[in-house]
Amino acid sequence: MSEFRIHHDVNELLSLLRVHGGDGAEVYIDLLQKNRTPYVTTTVSAHSAKDFLKKYDELKSKNTRNLDPLVYLLSKLTEDRETLQYLQQNAKERAELAASAAASSTASFGAPATASKISMQELEELRKQLGNVATGPTWQQSLELTRKMLRDKQNKKNSGQRLPVFPAWVYERPTLLGDFLTGSGTSTDAAVPIGTLPLASQEAAIVEDLLYVLVGVDGRYITAQPLTGRQSRTFLVDPNLDLSIRELVSRILPVAASYSTVTRFIEEKSSFEYGQVNHALAAAMRTLLKEYLILVTQLEQLQRQGLLSLQKLWFYIQPAMRTVDILASLATSVGKGECVGGATLSLLHDRSFSYTGDSQAQELCLYLTTAASVPYFEILEKWIYRGIIDDPYSEFMVEEHELRKEKIQEDYNDKYWELRYTVVQRHIPSFLQKMAGKVLSTGKYLNVVRECGHDVTCPAAKEVIYTLKERAYVEQIEKAFGYASKVLLGFLMEEKELVAHLRSIKRYFLMDQGDFFVHFMDLTEEELKKPVDDITPTRLEALLELALRMSTANTDPFKDDLKIDLMPHDLITQLLRVLAIETKQEKAMVHADPTELTLSGLEAFSFDYVVKWPLSLIINRKALTRYQMLFRHMFYCKHVERQLCSVWISNKTAKQHSLHSAKWFAGAFTLRQRMLNFVQNVQYYMMLEVVEPTWHVLEKSLRSASTIDDVLGHHASFLDGCLKDCMLTNPELLRVFSKLMSVCVMFTNCMQRFTQSMKLDSELGRLTLEHGTMQGPPTEAERAEERTRKELARKCLAEHVDAPQLASSFEATINKFDKNFSAHLLDLLARLSVYSTSDCEHGMASVISRLDFNGFYTERLERLSAERSQKVAPPVPGPRGPPAPAPRVAVPAQ
Repeated sequence: MSEFRIHHDVNELLSLLRVHGGDGAEVYIDLLQKNRTPYVTTTVSAHSAKDFLKKYDELKSKNTRNLDPLVYLLSKLTEDRETLQYLQQNAKERAELAASAAASSTASFGAPATASKISMQELEELRKQLGNVATGPTWQQSLELTRKMLRDKQNKKNSGQRLPVFPAWVYERPTLLGDFLTGSGTSTDAAVPIGTLPLASQEAAIVEDLLYVLVGVDGRYITAQPLTGRQSRTFLVDPNLDLSIRELVSRILPVAASYSTVTRFIEEKSSFEYGQVNHALAAAMRTLLKEYLILVTQLEQLQRQGLLSLQKLWFYIQPAMRTVDILASLATSVGKGECVGGATLSLLHDRSFSYTGDSQAQELCLYLTTAASVPYFEILEKWIYRGIIDDPYSEFMVEEHELRKEKIQEDYNDKYWELRYTVVQRHIPSFLQKMAGKVLSTGKYLNVVRECGHDVTCPAAKEVIYTLKERAYVEQIEKAFGYASKVLLGFLMEEKELVAHLRSIKRYFLMDQGDFFVHFMDLTEEELKKPVDDITPTRLEALLELALRMSTANTDPFKDDLKIDLMPHDLITQLLRVLAIETKQEKAMVHADPTELTLSGLEAFSFDYVVKWPLSLIINRKALTRYQMLFRHMFYCKHVERQLCSVWISNKTAKQHSLHSAKWFAGAFTLRQRMLNFVQNVQYYMMLEVVEPTWHVLEKSLRSASTIDDVLGHHASFLDGCLKDCMLTNPELLRVFSKLMSVCVMFTNCMQRFTQSMKLDSELGRLTLEHGTMQGPPTEAERAEERTRKELARKCLAEHVDAPQLASSFEATINKFDKNFSAHLLDLLARLSVYSTSDCEHGMASVISRLDFNGFYTERLERLSAERSQKVAPPVPGPRGPPAPAPRVAVPAQ
């Protein structure tokens, strides 16, 4: 809009509003010009807009899906100036690269630099020559090439099944096609120039020609032009024909062009390579063309009797014109869009809806859609009623992939359930789009039961018939889905005892079977202390079998499915590998050099579980890996607790003797109690505040589950919740926790070495054993001798323990352990506090309250933060006294 136009419109508006005086129109004009929208100032090339609309109409005719959302996205992109600049720069760079590549290729071919430009006349002649080359045999060769490609693809998919194929002579005889052939006139005699004939004779000759042209045969004065691709047929009319007759002929010829399009479509899509849906559609169109041909035959009879004029021909051809035009439009859209199977049905369905209000056209499209949908619905019925997919031409919305279900137990990243059968979006009919997910699930459920050797057929099976009312499909698919869900869920829950298997896994992987683990850890304690390379797996398997038979786990019917697994890496590495699945880090970790640290049996030990099909759909390798991570975490905590308890037993025994060094030896007792308090509270939290409540939620959810996908979701949520609340999804927390565990283990080793060096274990163990023989209780002489030995042992121990060098060295070691343990524990509590507040992980607040029940660690954390802030802040002048000692609250012994 120009400035003068704005000035004029503003003045008109002010006069209409009767606004006088003030600042005048200039203020409003300046304001409007400053706040112009980008749409007003944007200039678009008319040629570009025309090309865009042409391309849009072409894609719309092909029934391209999501076209309107794409146009909306493009409109939003035009509003983003930064994106537009980036796209323009990218296009410019690509154009420069293409130009440089073209220049280099031209130079390599040695094209002369002084090549003369081609003239427009030469260009037109070249275009004609290329058009002649592209007609006839070349078009047939492209169709043959397409058929061969489709045939090879289908034979590869159906390797054990022979698909029907038309013999070669069907395509080699052009007269069988029913379409125009070059030079196929009605007579071999030379035609009389039509311009020399009177008007009545011209009309009679043209009527005869039109009757031939309407059935795909060239006339004497009207001939079909050669085709160059999928374009519509054009005709050449004798220019000497009278103008009035030529006008009416031009109105009738589109019927012949539409007939030619439909005929070519029928002959092309009748081939088996294009699928059963297109084959059925071509057959339905052939049936409709029969009525058209009967009409033309009747008109020929009238013409022979001299009763058919050009006006009457135009009148009689009217009803068939609309039908043939619709058929040609559908044939063109299917051909351009290369529609197959569900895509063809979507196009027909959408076209049926678009003809709402035109009863004749809609009835015609409904007839074609119903006929074309029959083979598709046969595949659909087999899938949703029996779980069988019979789709040799790849037309159905569900595609089958060759995958081995055994890999579920081997590969963590295996996606058998997700990838065995998948939905192909382009083959989903638009009237089944909303039900595609349930169609996929229904067949998958029945297929699982069928693969287990059970023949299933839905009792509510009914023939699926095409209709514009989508509720009919919804009801049938819902019934089939309900039956399939009930059959598979009942099969897994009752016959395969899914919940019982999950309970069995919980007993072992989540350490729910307490007496079994006491027996097992007692039996395997010495074996698991060895390096992992020195451990004999068969010995561990034998000890596992013994522990299972000696405990209440002997009543578990699935105990034989439990196996031993020695992992090649520690828990943190396993966690990082799992977190890096399907990322670039995974390849780096897989090809990384193995660590130089040798794992002990305890660090590498884990359980494994044998799961058979179809339970492996639920308890797959991904689920078992998560169970293994939880087990390794809890098992190592249990091992540390046992080590600390063994130190506690030694300390309790040592308290019975009057050691002068007990005043500094008590520091080790206190540190051991703090460690034991930490490990036991973390174990209590994981077992009773994470696993048990989450397990009860899982059991309740499984009882109310209606589909196998619900079961998969509930089971995955259970494992994810346990991993998250047990700090196994956060590598930082897990590293700090592992350091704490390492400090505890090193402390127990140190205490055990100390007691062994002082001969506490052997002496006190022997002295505390109740003395007795097979002959009866000890005599008085034996009791006196026992008391004498105890006094000698006390003196010996007191002399060794009171040595100054040993006392100072031991005290320094204990202080170092205390410092490291406190630092790591404070770090863990600080991180837990952050995650429990910022990340809304409120379950972790329970760990803080348990470990810091008397505020001891909170006070130390506040003191540490104050010291750090003082280090950062500048010193303040003034008198400063010595820092007050921090109050230390003793953790009560358990």
